Amino acid sequence: MKLDVLTIDNKKSSVLELSKEVFEADIRADILHRMVTWQLAKRRSGTRKTQERNEVTGSRAKIVRQKGSGGARHGDKKVSQYRGGGVAHGPRVRSHSHKLPRKIRNMAMRCALSSKLKEGKLLVLNDLSFTSMKTKLLQKSLNKLPIGKSALFVTGDEIDQNFYKALRNIPMHDLLPTQGANVYDILRRETLVLSKSSVEALVARLTTNKLINKKTKEKNNGKS
Repeated sequence: MKLDVLTIDNKKSSVLELSKEVFEADIRADILHRMVTWQLAKRRSGTRKTQERNEVTGSRAKIVRQKGSGGARHGDKKVSQYRGGGVAHGPRVRSHSHKLPRKIRNMAMRCALSSKLKEGKLLVLNDLSFTSMKTKLLQKSLNKLPIGKSALFVTGDEIDQNFYKALRNIPMHDLLPTQGANVYDILRRETLVLSKSSVEALVARLTTNKLINKKTKEKNNGKS
């Protein structure tokens, strides 16, 4: 599929041929859900903690005699039934991250890019650079582009500092390098804006891994 490459002022610069494998993949909601769940799980700190029965300071003497009181036969004041006692089955410090195969992660990225293209929410700019670091001037140029209320800008390996400093004061707009492009940030913003260099880098990353997996599979089949 061909897509027009625009300038920051919404003028046509050239035409880019998009890879079908990357930008026209089958959009699977289950794969996107697994990827977003995996990303959010990795972001969780897992530092919640409550004191359990063995961590609470208190008397271990028997509260009342074993029989005749008509109450429960408590032998420890640190149980969860008493005020100040330990919490039963409370949260512990742990990692919430789990494994997700690279094949699924690459598939999810292709699904996210394809969904933005299918919705008409994908723009390709010649480059993400600006002559000034003034937010007002950049906002005036961005108003000419159909990016909506929120947008994710993905540039090449090097970030233009003028563009970054001008964009960071605009709410609901994010800027990431190609290495930091991820499914969650792509889906949470209305429009995805890619630079021409980032498109080439993403296609190279997603198709290279696919070729490596194919060669590995053929090698394993040859051994068997």
